[in-house]
Amino acid sequence: MPSFDIVSKVDAQALDNAVNVTRKEITNRFDFKDAPVEIALDKKEYKLTLETSDDMKMRQLIDVLINRANKQGISPEAFDLSKDSYQSGKVVKKEVSVRNGLKQDDAKKLVKKIKDAGLKVQAQIMDDIVRVTGKKIDDLQEVIQVCRQEDFGIPLQYENMRS
Repeated sequence: MPSFDIVSKVDAQALDNAVNVTRKEITNRFDFKDAPVEIALDKKEYKLTLETSDDMKMRQLIDVLINRANKQGISPEAFDLSKDSYQSGKVVKKEVSVRNGLKQDDAKKLVKKIKDAGLKVQAQIMDDIVRVTGKKIDDLQEVIQVCRQEDFGIPLQYENMRS
């Protein structure tokens, strides 16, 4: 029986490359000259710690990071920018978590959307993936189209297509 998996994951190496390219670009920019800028990546927790001198530079730093990550194939939706930046001494700090894996409530929304589409497929949640099975590959491709049309606020990838 044909099946595929819906996942939401970020490649650690692509994220590391995006952070390194961002660091390099920031050191070469004139508006960041003599400004304390630090970008730290925690690969285990998938968290970025950004540090700069003021809020305006923080916004510019985030813009550069998102642009570089997008060029590395990481969706801008993967970054959780909901936490506010905070003052710590002379610098402004911000923690940005990178969404990796489907959370339970996101997976439930996804399964509900698939079931509401009325296609002859079964969707089941397995840890941080959603497995979709059906009798025809055409039905599975319709599920992919339905998921691409809806905005879930997270980047989705479709893997392990088996017939």
